[in-house]
Amino acid sequence: MKKLMSTLLAIAFVMTSAASGLAASAKCTVTSIEENKVILDCGSKADKFEAGSQVKIKSAKRKAIEGC
Repeated sequence: MKKLMSTLLAIAFVMTSAASGLAASAKCTVTSIEENKVILDCGSKADKFEAGSQVKIKSAKRKAIEGC
């Protein structure tokens, strides 16, 4: 029973780690915004993405300026 459970856990781990390795990433710049569409410029790394694929976008973090 323990061997079966450890084998299933190992298979589940391999499957979840393989899915995260397939994601492409690049730093892109927003060039224009038209109604509900955002145009990004990713430079030479644009070939990593496929048309119709989902993309997760994080906004740039800005540091707060503290005064006295």
